[in-house]
Amino acid sequence: MTRISRTFGDTMQKEAVPAVSANVIFASTSSRFPSYRIGSNNQIIDAKENPKVLSMKEVVARETALLLEQQQRLSVRDLASKFEKGLAAATKLSEEAKLREAASLEKHVLLKKLRDALESLKGRVAGRNKDDVVEAISMVEALAVQLTQREGELIQEKAEVKKLANFLKQASQDAKKLVDEERAFARAEIENARAAVQRVEEALQEHEKMSRATGKQDLEELMKEVQEARRIIMLHQPSKVMDMEHELRALRIQLAEKSKRSLLLQKELARSKGVKDNLSNLFELDGAETLGSYLKIKPCSDIAPELSKCSIQWYRVSSEGGKKELISGACKSVYAPEPFDVGRSLQAEIIYDGQLIKLTTTGAIDPAAGLGNYVEALVRKHDVEFNVIVTQMNGVDQPSESIHLLHVGKMRMKLRKGKTAIAKEYYSSAMQLCGVRGGGNAAAQALFWLAKKGFSVVLAFESERDRNAAIMLARRFAFDCNIMLAGPDERTSLET
Repeated sequence: MTRISRTFGDTMQKEAVPAVSANVIFASTSSRFPSYRIGSNNQIIDAKENPKVLSMKEVVARETALLLEQQQRLSVRDLASKFEKGLAAATKLSEEAKLREAASLEKHVLLKKLRDALESLKGRVAGRNKDDVVEAISMVEALAVQLTQREGELIQEKAEVKKLANFLKQASQDAKKLVDEERAFARAEIENARAAVQRVEEALQEHEKMSRATGKQDLEELMKEVQEARRIIMLHQPSKVMDMEHELRALRIQLAEKSKRSLLLQKELARSKGVKDNLSNLFELDGAETLGSYLKIKPCSDIAPELSKCSIQWYRVSSEGGKKELISGACKSVYAPEPFDVGRSLQAEIIYDGQLIKLTTTGAIDPAAGLGNYVEALVRKHDVEFNVIVTQMNGVDQPSESIHLLHVGKMRMKLRKGKTAIAKEYYSSAMQLCGVRGGGNAAAQALFWLAKKGFSVVLAFESERDRNAAIMLARRFAFDCNIMLAGPDERTSLET
């Protein structure tokens, strides 16, 4: 609510105070002027029981002082209400003055009738009674004079009350006008504030849109710069890397050819020198001696017996000390090295007609190129998926070749088809995992997994790399859980 200004208070003080004459005499008795007092909420209350009655001059002076005292803390609306209440009081006083004027006229009439009656009585009486009548007539005349004086005072009070009523009426109108002006001003200020708030909101929304557009544009420009930088790098540095990769690939091919040639020369040299046991010249190991390939026992003589009639067993031979370790289940003519075989030599023992034939690789099994870096990259993931095909389940061949997913996690392994989980087991001492012992040309891409007692599967991977990575990854995660994951009957030998 808008507060009244000091200027309006000063103007009111200048106009209000001089309007009431200082020489005006207001009646103080209840017979000449009605008494009243100002109660709570500025209501006019008749003071019938209160012996102390304030005069009109004192009431006006007190109200004026109160108005001047409250002009700094009263709102315009409160001031207008104050003026309206004062105007109502003045109107009530004016009505009471009219009633008093009518009563005064009736008193004049009564006094005149009383004087006429006494005059008529004066001519009828004589002596002492006549003197009493004369005295009564003089008293009536004195009472008439007093009544006339009181009527003058009443007229003067009426004029003062009328002036006060007019002043209060004008002040009430001015206050209402000021209230209307202040209300209009407040509404205009509110509308301006709303418009300002709306402008601020629109500016904020526009700024947010521009920020989003700018951020998106900056991101697109940054992506373009990154792509351009990659293109520049590919135009300059990768050419050297690609050349080095081509050279390494060519060297690997040459090394493999030379290794194969060296094996052939060593075998021919062994034949030429002659061996104590002539049966050792009947068979040979064919295949690359690296992880990701497979070794096959191949007859090299026409007199060599059929392998189906021979007993075969594969062994790992330590490079230090020549300690021989049996590979459980590896009793086929084909064997695919697994990660445990890296750094060791492989030996196949063939028993035919009670005679023993030993075939040994020329050196230790070499690791697959790039497999170590590939596994290190997979270790950073919490869970790694491989596409596999279940070829056997619990020793029974599976005709279906549908794709399954093998999950190798940090705490467990899971085999599922779609959303259906076929096996889900945590790493434990009962779990077994190793490469397939046999299986033909596909042995390098298959592994054997005993998830728990009574459930085992043979899984075929998309490549030799995925198969060896899955074995190495699972064994590493199991080792972190203090579990040695290996094939059948291999855990004890590995721990020793």
